[in-house]
Amino acid sequence: MRKFLAILICRLATVIGKLVGKGTSMPGKFALKVCPDILRRIVKPKTIIAVTGSNGKTSTVEMIAAVLKASGKTVAYNIEGSNQIEGVTTMMLNSCTWSGKLKQDVLLIESDERYTKFTFKWFHPTHYVVTNLFRDQLTRNAHPDWVFDAISESIFDDTKLILNADDPMVSLFAQKSKDVVWFGLDHCETDTKEYIGAYHDFKYCPVCGKPMEYDYYHFNHVGNYHCTSCDFKRHDTDFAVTAIDMDKQEITVDGKEKISLAFKSIYNIYNILATYTVCRLVGIDSKTITKNTSNYVLKNGRYITFTLGEHDGTFLIAKHENSVAYDMSLRYAVSQGEKCSVAIIVDAVSRKYFTSETSWLWDIHFEWLEHPCVEKVYLCGRYCNDLAMRLSFTTVPEDKLVIIEDVAQACEQMKQNGSEHLYAVTCFSDRMKFLSAVEVK
Repeated sequence: MRKFLAILICRLATVIGKLVGKGTSMPGKFALKVCPDILRRIVKPKTIIAVTGSNGKTSTVEMIAAVLKASGKTVAYNIEGSNQIEGVTTMMLNSCTWSGKLKQDVLLIESDERYTKFTFKWFHPTHYVVTNLFRDQLTRNAHPDWVFDAISESIFDDTKLILNADDPMVSLFAQKSKDVVWFGLDHCETDTKEYIGAYHDFKYCPVCGKPMEYDYYHFNHVGNYHCTSCDFKRHDTDFAVTAIDMDKQEITVDGKEKISLAFKSIYNIYNILATYTVCRLVGIDSKTITKNTSNYVLKNGRYITFTLGEHDGTFLIAKHENSVAYDMSLRYAVSQGEKCSVAIIVDAVSRKYFTSETSWLWDIHFEWLEHPCVEKVYLCGRYCNDLAMRLSFTTVPEDKLVIIEDVAQACEQMKQNGSEHLYAVTCFSDRMKFLSAVEVK
């Protein structure tokens, strides 16, 4: 009876929630009050795929769902991206029958790192992808070591782990399981011999504490590493991107499968490789995966093209409080090699809670903006002066900086000046403040 009541309350709350804009988490929260173990009681399909990590969860889940559907499978997944236990509960109860059975072939879950131990307390994924672990949302996630411990509590013997071999911290999860599949990138043209970043969390081995060495870096601490003292090192991969041609916007997987890139960033390549890996493991043929990931344009708003006056532009989502996300967006902008300007908007640090904590700005490698292709850097939003203070500790020329607190006024100034390509970098919390002022293509 409690199971049926929980499903009923969830669905009624979803209808009401959509009217007031709170239809993803609140229904599940109400359902869990009525029946705390409702996730255990739901009858689930044989294949349960979970994806977690600091970055790339939503994009990877979206692509996995697209490939599975193209192969003829039915999928239940949290399409809205609500990834804490309440959001997962909402998705599952709205996808099951009134008797509490999921009839889809696959249950696909994006899970917030801290909430994996709560969600997977009630059931275990058959396939569990961990994308990466970085400094992310300090005010709620503390240090990546703490997040690692939280995820560790959600790993069980009956789960196949799918791990990013290039991330030292992610590779440590292999200590929790004997059933591990590894994915990663071989040495590629965009790699660097030296570390690029404002900090280096893996200068020392996470196992013995002695110095680590890298043969090359893909980005941040992700690359080909080994400890100088113990046997900790990058694991050999089962699935790999064996070649990258950024000029052709193409990658090669396992030496044979060519996948075209709609968005030529290392982030996107890792998301595609994670998708390829898990889909192969659940029985999808490589041709179907290749066809449905080639030139795939994400529907989740991470990458949007626009025009503003004479400017063509690219809007890049980079989570506030996540320095690596900002690093990758700035790196992408300058790597295109064209004359451009970059707008950075920090107006509300978070959509979900109030904080004026901006120490994460000091973890961003703003030195990317020193590149001669960058003509102007617009610093916008409530925290524009915090941004300006941070950039004063770089060698970005002061005459490149345009500081305007009001986002609408900043957009108007951009519109009236120049015709170079414009990159806008901000978080979901601030995206519409910019996009409402431009013409989205």
